[in-house]
Amino acid sequence: MTTTVDATAPTTRGRLRPHGLTRTVLRVHRPALLVWCAYVVVTVGWMLWLHYVTGAQARAARDICRAKDGACVDFDTFAFDQGMSMAGALVAYTSYAVAAWAGASLTGRELESGTARLAWTQSVTPTRWLTVKLAVPAVVLTVGTTVLMLVYRWIWSANEGVRSDEWYYSDPFVNRGPAVVAYALCALAVGALAGLALKRALPALGTALAFIACFHLYLDERSDTLWPAKTLTGTAASRLPMSADQLELGAVTGSGARINDLTCFDMDTDTGYARCMADNGFTDLYAEVHPQSHFWPLHLMTTGLVLAVTALLVLASFHLLRRRTGGTS
Repeated sequence: MTTTVDATAPTTRGRLRPHGLTRTVLRVHRPALLVWCAYVVVTVGWMLWLHYVTGAQARAARDICRAKDGACVDFDTFAFDQGMSMAGALVAYTSYAVAAWAGASLTGRELESGTARLAWTQSVTPTRWLTVKLAVPAVVLTVGTTVLMLVYRWIWSANEGVRSDEWYYSDPFVNRGPAVVAYALCALAVGALAGLALKRALPALGTALAFIACFHLYLDERSDTLWPAKTLTGTAASRLPMSADQLELGAVTGSGARINDLTCFDMDTDTGYARCMADNGFTDLYAEVHPQSHFWPLHLMTTGLVLAVTALLVLASFHLLRRRTGGTS
């Protein structure tokens, strides 16, 4: 029995393989792709080790300490906390490495060596070249950082009793939602723009890295202003939970003025609180805070801001490319 195969019909295997410019981009940047995959796998493996091994020891030590009314030194909890801090920093600042790579390798090196212009003469338009250059690594980065974010979020939430960082600390704030993905995409966009603008690998690397570092650090300091804080007064202000991000604390004088005085904030009893208020001439206490329920509004506002900057950087890249190539598409 003879079977005839239509050579012109694409096979399923062929359809799943990348081809054309996508395949070229993957081949050119294969070392970076392998490093990225290895980084994601190793970081995920490290976080799983922290949860199932170091974290298990820390949770067991915590139970022993509780049975002794806390009268013990818990080195296991300290080891877990330090490990999660380092893993969190690796995830949160992934964008730094992305910006450096994108500035040096994605566009800057090809423009410096002239291979980009060679590609534009091979029936590949500049716009399509840049589109694929951005789209392929964007997909890879989105998948990888999403995996890192989900694993980190799960382990951070599952070990509440043995970690010391709160939701408003810079690394957990970024790592537990889509902001970490947005930062990676922003780093990719600024690296591509720096390469297009400077047309040299090393200057583009430095420029992209400096931008994403300054932008990241700026938002770390200012993200708490992206959503209105909650004002507490009286004993509610003086007995804040550890989970509240404290922005401003103080007392209210008889004239209604707010002053930075925390004298009555450590009173344990209502009687002591009332006596302290009367002795100091205070009429009230106040606290400007972000409760834990403000995590998602603050996080999503930060994510939206980062994505808006990313969109502007991408538009600037295409605009610059069209100007450099005489407006050809």
